[in-house]
Parts: sequence; structure tokens; C-alpha cells
Amino acid sequence: MQNVTLNNGVEMPILGFGVYQIPPEQTEEAVTAALAAGYRLLDTAAAYQNEEAVGRAIKNSGIPREELFVTTKLWVQDAPAEENTKRAFQTSLNKLGLDYLDLYLMHQPYGDVYGQWRAMQDLNREGLAKAIGVANFYPDRLLDLVLNNEITPAVDQIETHPFFQRTADQELMREHGVQIQSWGGFAEGKNDIFTHPVLSEIGKAHGKSVAQVVLRWLTQRGIVAIPKSIRPERMAQNIDIFDFELTDDQMAAVATLEAGNSLFFDHRDPAMVNWLSARRVDA
Repeated sequence: MQNVTLNNGVEMPILGFGVYQIPPEQTEEAVTAALAAGYRLLDTAAAYQNEEAVGRAIKNSGIPREELFVTTKLWVQDAPAEENTKRAFQTSLNKLGLDYLDLYLMHQPYGDVYGQWRAMQDLNREGLAKAIGVANFYPDRLLDLVLNNEITPAVDQIETHPFFQRTADQELMREHGVQIQSWGGFAEGKNDIFTHPVLSEIGKAHGKSVAQVVLRWLTQRGIVAIPKSIRPERMAQNIDIFDFELTDDQMAAVATLEAGNSLFFDHRDPAMVNWLSARRVDA
């Protein structure tokens, strides 16, 4: 497995396993299969409601803790944000059955972002969260956080796939030492991604699936990817991407698929801000 080095020296696998939208009753089995397939980066969130199942799979795997890279995410906190952030962190840690997290992300760019970030900086300084970062921060919000705080986010996890490639966002992150991570790498099947002629042709040239082509395209750009599946054969296929490389022409071909906008929702849309800000996760 290839690693990326975060801005504080922490090593993070470039390919991991995500559990978004996996029901809690299926999560333990899925994570167990993923660990058996060789994944060592696991990505969950308080909002996914499956942290406990992830924790059981970790405990029963027998894999030494230091060989795993575990990420979870903080949901929007009510005031006092600093106090509630630390309480939410401890709740997630307890559900996962861990003594520390490798990466703790602020899930949404809403609420008292600064209060939440101050608490996360404390958790990082105390060694409870080896690295801290954000998710769904557009460049303006990310840069504001970078310029006005002591600790720069190590990661920004954002929607990134062949139809929304985020090249300008990645460049800004690179300038400020923030690692880009993709969610929705397969665009959740939208735009017929798994049968797309451009991606299918590239896959045919390498004897690989479209999913493998997309993951190779992401990781070849230096983007951390966290594909999700509940099927062991797909998990094994998705991690088998380090024995081929896309050519410059093939990378350019994928670049032509850029549509320039989200296929899901815009975090700057007032209606979405209202909806996400009003949602609360039990902690």
C-alpha cells in the first residue's frame, strides 16, 4: 500500500475503506472483510451511526492497532462548541473502542467552526487525535480556517470523481499543505460511470474494471480514496490498483469528463445550509 505524508508527518494510506451508507447491521461484516482484503485505512463518522460496528470489527480482527489508520468525523455542535466537541469526540472514541484516532475530521463547515476547531486542536496536542482536518470545505472556507488558526488542517475530504475533479481545489490545498481526500469517488454510479465509454476503454487497455481505473486515476493524482462496498470480491478488486498506471493520454482523456459541479448538492446552497445545520446527531 502506498502512503501519503500529512503536514504533521503522520503517514496515511492512499487507499482505504469507507462505510458511508452501510447499515449498522452490515457494517461489522463489511469491515471484517475489508480488513481481510488488506485495507488498513477505515473511514466512518458519527453521522453514519455505525461507529460501534466498526469498532467491533477492529477488536475482533486481531490486527495491531498501530497498523490501522482510523478516521471518524465530528457533526455540527451546539454551543458551547468547544465543550460539546470534546464530548462528541469521546463518544466516538468509546463507540470505536479505541484510545486514540489517527484522523478526526470536522464533517461540515457549519456552526461555530472556530470553537470546534479550537477543541480539535486541543485533542491533537494531547495526542488523542494524531491528525485533524475537515470535510466539505470549499476553498474560501478552508483558506479562512488555515489563515486564522494555529494548526492547519491535515486533510480536506471533498466530493471528487471524474465528473467533478476539483483540480483548482487540490492546487490550493497543495499550496497550504492540506491533503485532498475523495468522497464519492464512483459518483455513486451517476452518469453511468461504470459503463462510461471513456473509462471502459481505458479499463480494457489495462485489463481492469472501470472502478479500478477511477481509483487509479484518483491515487495517481495523489488523492486519498475510500471506496465502499459490501461485496468481498469488489473490495479485493478495488484494492488491486497498484500494478498498473494510466498514461498521460489516458489521464487527459479522463480530464475531458469534468462537468464542473457537484452531482449531489452544493454546500453553499442556502437550503442545504439550513438542512445540514438543523440536523443533529446523538452524542
